[in-house]
Amino acid sequence: MAEAVYALCTLTSLACAVLLFNGYRRGGAKLLFWSALCFAGLTVNNLLLFIDLVVLPTTIDLSIWRSGVALVSVAVLIYGLVWESN
Repeated sequence: MAEAVYALCTLTSLACAVLLFNGYRRGGAKLLFWSALCFAGLTVNNLLLFIDLVVLPTTIDLSIWRSGVALVSVAVLIYGLVWESN
């Protein structure tokens, strides 16, 4: 059951990223662009989570990579929020 949840989280964040990119392409609002980049990174994060916990053996740990990707994704969103608020 956990595998299905990990896969659905990955697909959900991918759908959000695609919808945000489409909204940015149509409207041109910069905040949509930064949000789309954040969700693209969160998609990678969820994919790494699935690979780490389902595909790879327990001796290999990708938690540092997952945390790094999540940190960069949220940092991109914060950067966009700060610079687009001016």
